[in-house]
Amino acid sequence: MDVTRDRRSRRHTAGSPRPTERALRGKTARVSRALEELLGIPPRAARRAPALDMLVATILSQNTSDTNSYRAYTRLRAKYRSWDQVARASLRGIRSAIRPGGIANQKSLRIKRVLREIKRRYGRTSLAALHRQSDADVLKELVSLDGVGLKTAACVMLFSLGREVFPVDTHVHRVCGRLGLAPGCRTPDETFAAMARRVPAGTCHALHTNMIRFGRSVCRARLPVCHQCPLVAECTYPGKARVSRHGAPGISRRRDFMLLDAVGDEMP
Repeated sequence: MDVTRDRRSRRHTAGSPRPTERALRGKTARVSRALEELLGIPPRAARRAPALDMLVATILSQNTSDTNSYRAYTRLRAKYRSWDQVARASLRGIRSAIRPGGIANQKSLRIKRVLREIKRRYGRTSLAALHRQSDADVLKELVSLDGVGLKTAACVMLFSLGREVFPVDTHVHRVCGRLGLAPGCRTPDETFAAMARRVPAGTCHALHTNMIRFGRSVCRARLPVCHQCPLVAECTYPGKARVSRHGAPGISRRRDFMLLDAVGDEMP
């Protein structure tokens, strides 16, 4: 039902006058401020984790909760003293360590391949060389690794390298689509490209984090809590008037556990 409504929204947007880029930038700024008023400005990790730590953590975060992926990450780091050891380890050993994060067969193979390719390119199992590269070159380098997409690369850039990049996962893609911030964008990758021109400078971390929290608690994929939404006036989602009010939780400023900030704060 929700997917059908979102398709209708895209068709409706396609048939309406397209907002100007200036209007979309202004709307994105209003949404950013509204989410900060609602949820606060999310704190950043006291220390940013090395890029390779962040890359592996982001791979482990795919298709599971932040809590489960963090358990998998900490188990992997406890079992192996270095990424070199992980690269040389058996798939069975890696798989056993990361099992709490789900899809362990696929993720163990991906991690091992990525680590070996990084060692081949740079002569050591490290991504420290990325600090000297431009944003465009870093993005190109990361997505060239097997199994690393735009979202994963952007997370490494934002959370580890401190670059002003706005990652787009499924929650962010959905929220941007319903709010009309990225009209016509059908995939997270398309939304990533569009939002790069619209997110106000200095707000990438706050807006990314708040949109994830907002997408989990309010603008949910199924049964969004439209009647409690403070952004309802900005929203272009045609199903908002028909969403049931039954069983809807209140909006809370409680801070959910966020894996990629925790990777930095929990460094030994």
